[in-house]
Amino acid sequence: MQRIRAVALLSGGLDSSLAVRLILDQGIEIKALHFYTGFCITEHKRRLGLKKEDGQHYVNPALKAAARLSVPLEMIDISEDYYRIVLNPRFGYGRNVNPCIDCRIFMLRKAKEIMEKEGFHFVITGEVLYQRPMSQTPQRLKLIEKESGLEGYILRPLSAKVLPPTVPEIKGWVDREKLLGIVGRSRKVQIDLAKKYSLEYEQPAGGCCYLTDETYAERFKEAFNTEGIVTKEDLILFAVGRHLRLPSGTKLIVARNEGEVKFLQGFKSRYNYAYRRDGKGTFCLIKGSPTLAEYQIIANIIARYSKREESEIYMKIGKKEMLLRGYPVEDSFIEPYKIYHRERVVR
Repeated sequence: MQRIRAVALLSGGLDSSLAVRLILDQGIEIKALHFYTGFCITEHKRRLGLKKEDGQHYVNPALKAAARLSVPLEMIDISEDYYRIVLNPRFGYGRNVNPCIDCRIFMLRKAKEIMEKEGFHFVITGEVLYQRPMSQTPQRLKLIEKESGLEGYILRPLSAKVLPPTVPEIKGWVDREKLLGIVGRSRKVQIDLAKKYSLEYEQPAGGCCYLTDETYAERFKEAFNTEGIVTKEDLILFAVGRHLRLPSGTKLIVARNEGEVKFLQGFKSRYNYAYRRDGKGTFCLIKGSPTLAEYQIIANIIARYSKREESEIYMKIGKKEMLLRGYPVEDSFIEPYKIYHRERVVR
């Protein structure tokens, strides 16, 4: 008898891990797929060389989950195509700048290609009905299936009992009675299941996409409104450092830690920049052409974020190189320049 095989979308979060585990328990062979979009928070921290509070290095969550589940994992870099989706999503954005519907369609189309090429029978995801308001309603799930070309072949084990039967269930490849009927945003059932299976996880939700972050979205919208365009490079830089906009329209990106200093230094050939001359402090990319008066403002901001010490600041603007004395300014001076999500005050 032919063994049934499935490909699974594995983010490394609790839901996708449990979905894989439930289907493994039915004796089905699984190959996990993890798509690198360029917007994963954990992966970004890993690339910057940052460490957790306990001193451990960040590890790609999908790699950890696949190892715990003992399933093979294929990592697929879709970042080049994904940037175009983020900048021009056919089905729009969620609450911030997350193109969730377009994202799912794109990933599932890729999964379909692998499924057909390698002889798998269906696709598994960790989606839960009504967990995410934009992409996990019945209507949106149906739309995603249709657009991806996988109608009837996407099995969502965590919510299967409250969704129409799929081909794998109808054909008896999967026992529907052993699947779940979870609905909504609470993850209590999933957390209880994780304990039952002794399944480790870092956090219940994937929590891994910058595009759902309010400050990231604020930077995206501010850049588009101010500059009239958002580039692929902007999408990378929105996730790094403190972002400030000076009165002239010049933008500053100021590193917050050693990892970000090294990362931003990689853009020196394409931007103006400034830093504390003795290297004891932050690094700042300067996007645009500041006024002469703003040179001193930049120097003072760098002094503030470089140990709050008066210091000599090296600055390169175009072909001009200079040294200025930086005097650390108060946070209240910098606050109006900052670009980040500010909670609206309800009166």
